Parts: sequence; structure tokens; C-alpha cells
Amino acid sequence: MIYNFHHFYYWLKGGVETGQAYRAKLFRRLGLDAKFIFATTFPEKNIQQETSYLGFLDSEVIWMYGFFTDCRTSPVAYTLEQLEDTFGEKKYTVSKDGGILTYGFAQSAVTLKAFLEEGKDDLVHRVEMISGGCLIRKDYFTYCRIYSEYYVPIDGHAHLYLRRFFNQDGSVAYEEVTENDSVLYKFPDRLLYSREELVGYMMSRLNLTEDDTVIIDLEPGMIEKSAFILNAVPARVGVVMHADHFWNQNEEHILWYGIYEYVFAHQEKISFFITNTDAQSDLLREQMQKYNGVCPRIATIPVMGLSELRKPRKLRRKFALLSAGRLAPEKRMDQVIEAVVAARKKVPELTLDIYGEGRERERLQELIQKLGCGGYVQLRGFQKLDEVYQEYEAYVSASYVETLGVTLLEAVGSGLPIVSYDMRYGAQMFVDEGENGYRVPWEDVEALAEAIVRLFTEADLQAFRKHSYEKARGYLEKEVEKKWQNLLC
Repeated sequence: MIYNFHHFYYWLKGGVETGQAYRAKLFRRLGLDAKFIFATTFPEKNIQQETSYLGFLDSEVIWMYGFFTDCRTSPVAYTLEQLEDTFGEKKYTVSKDGGILTYGFAQSAVTLKAFLEEGKDDLVHRVEMISGGCLIRKDYFTYCRIYSEYYVPIDGHAHLYLRRFFNQDGSVAYEEVTENDSVLYKFPDRLLYSREELVGYMMSRLNLTEDDTVIIDLEPGMIEKSAFILNAVPARVGVVMHADHFWNQNEEHILWYGIYEYVFAHQEKISFFITNTDAQSDLLREQMQKYNGVCPRIATIPVMGLSELRKPRKLRRKFALLSAGRLAPEKRMDQVIEAVVAARKKVPELTLDIYGEGRERERLQELIQKLGCGGYVQLRGFQKLDEVYQEYEAYVSASYVETLGVTLLEAVGSGLPIVSYDMRYGAQMFVDEGENGYRVPWEDVEALAEAIVRLFTEADLQAFRKHSYEKARGYLEKEVEKKWQNLLC
């Protein structure tokens, strides 16, 4: 069995999550048994809704906190009728406001708010209990109640002090007790005093053998990485690197990127590393030999591949640019907007569509309003882009944290020229200067704008598109499958 671990920290559909879902698809095709365990924070929505949207099968997904119960990963199936049956003979009133039903009970200070599953009028994914105006409990459901949160009011705020996790028959599987920054897990036969101990207990329950493989997708926020690694013995342990692995180096010392410090200091516990590009593999191999005196096994396997090269079914929109990715500061979408606004002074037909969601959306919308570019710059939200890239003439990126750049790969796979900052790995992998795009110095918005102008006024776009398609051929799924098969089989 192959066990894949990820924190799912941001609860967003980012590159790591997308890459894992793609990996799941390849493993299915290769006939490899795999589970994907998400050691995540607690979402407001059912994890199944998120993972199924990305392409995971329910049978492949394990939520760490649900691992210790007999509840399976499932879509929400708990009905209003089931909820109302729990009221017994109590008389109640009900009102509806959008997807929220509010129940009031005669001669009781308790109010229940039932939150309906999106697009469903009869399915409930969460119920909040309010007493005297204060939140005291939240119940979460799939086909049964999976866990409840208990609150006490302190200084006018609801303070979480207990989570209780249930089996299918309603019995308590275990409890999580919180106080300030400490946490205690109470099982029928043991007490665990940290999340690290909980991870260790989960790993022990997997009964790992030498025939098993543990793959850890490290990223910021995965604070329990040592617990996953230390408790994986005797299985093989692989670490997937989704970010640049160092800050800087000199002849005497290297400053590793924080999330990798532990694994590089204990590389003897790691069976293999996986990077997205040959360039990063070569650099890591050289640095580990120089600074740690070891030569680890490093495999280059892109986090994504292309099912096919996508050709447009209709004419591309003239002078149409797109950019895509999580709306986060490191993606520098604000600089993309500023560059397009500047470039439009020389190419007045330019338009820009930005696809993605994230915490920067409001700020970007304010910037669009401030610059007065709303007529030609649009935030399009999160969409599946398989059939979208082909509508555009070119792709633009200002990101500075790409080790592959999934959207860059998808762009060349749709024949798009690219204008980008000169990022290590990502842009350098997919953009051949003057052949299918341009790379400019990082954070030089003026240079980015000039490159956009140059693309639409000087470049042979047809030749650029042909070159992008050629770049993409090495990333077709059959090639990525071979790399995984060589590593695991």
C-alpha cells in the first residue's frame, strides 16, 4: 500500500492538492493501491466535497481525525427529516433564510440553526445549538454525525473546549480536549498529549511493513512532519518537494528552507526525494553532497502531466491574456494587473482574465477599481481551465514561488506563449527566451509590461505556439506514469 500524507492546511484547491489528485489518477491507472491521508485543520465543509471536486475517489481519502472512527468518507446524506426526528415530541417553529433553517422550541432558550448542503433543500451538513444567545455546540454530518464541537462563552466569545468524534452507531470513538494552547486526546485505552502523539498513534494503527511506501507532501504548516517520518518505520519514506529547498548558500554553510530542515538533517530516514524538475534535482544532489556529505536518491517527477496537447476549437481571442493560480501574495497578481495596464498604452486592444480564488481577491478587486481597468481586466474565479486556455493568445505570470508551475505547464500544453518573471525552475523550464516567450527580471513590472508589448508587436505568435507545444510533449501523462512506475515498482 502507498500512503500519501498532506496537511491540506489552507483548505484551498492549490497546486499541492491538485498534484495529489493527479497522482491518485495515475496510481489507479498503474494498478497501485493508494490512500491519501489529510491531517488537516477542521473545515466548515465536508472534506469529501473538497476532495471529490479535485478528482479523488471517496475510497482513497482518509481524514486523520476520522481515521479512528468507523465512519467512511462520504458525501452529505443526513436529511432534515432525520434531524427533526431527534426533536421527539417537542413543539417547534422553523424559519428559512437562504441555506439556513432556524428552529425555535416552546418554553426553551435553545435555538438550532441547520446549515443545508449547497444546492440541496433537504440535506444538512452542520447544526449549531445556541442557548441564551451563546453558541454552545456544533454538530457535523455526512450520512451520520461524525463529530461535535462544544463551546463555552468567555468574554463574549465562544471558546472551544471539546471535540467528540463518533462511530456510525453514535458511540463515542474518542475526544479532543483543548485548553489554551494544549490539547489532550482521550481514547478508551489511552491518553495522547499532542497532535504529534496522535500522528504517531495513527501511524502505528496502519501496521506498516517493508512492502509499504509512505509519501509525504511537505509544505508550510505541516508542523508534525517529524512524527510522520519517525513513525513510518519499516516502510519506505519519500518526500515530495513542492517549494524551493534553500534560502541562500556560501562555501561554508547553506540555509535550508524551513520546512525541509528536519528531513535534510535526518536524510538517513528518507528513502527518496521527489522534485518537479531536473534542475532542482541536480542542484539538491550537489548541495547535499557538499554540505551533508551524502548522495540521496532523488527522482524527477512533475507534480502534474498533460493528458493531451489541447488545440483550439475556434479562433483564439485576439490580444487576450490570461493568468491563473491561487490569489495569494506570492503569485503577484497585482503586478500582472499593473503590467497589463501599462502595456495597454501601446497595445490598446489588450485584455486580461485572472482565474483563481484566495485571500487576495478583495485587494485585487480594489486595485482594478483604483486603476480604472475593470473594462478589460476581470477576476474570473475558480474554474476548470482544461478548455479555457485555448481561448487566449498568451499567458502572463508574476509568481516567484514556482518549482514547476502547473499553470505554466497547462499553458504550454495549450500552445500559449508565456511572459513571466525569470523564476528558478518554473519559467526557466517552460519559456525559451525569444522562442515561445520572454523572461524578465523579478519584480520589474516595467520590464514585464514591455515584454507583453513585444510579444504582441514583434513576435511570430504562430512560431511561438508551435514551440510551446513541443515543450509540452515531454510532460504528457504517459511519460509521468513511467517515472512513477520506475520509482515504485
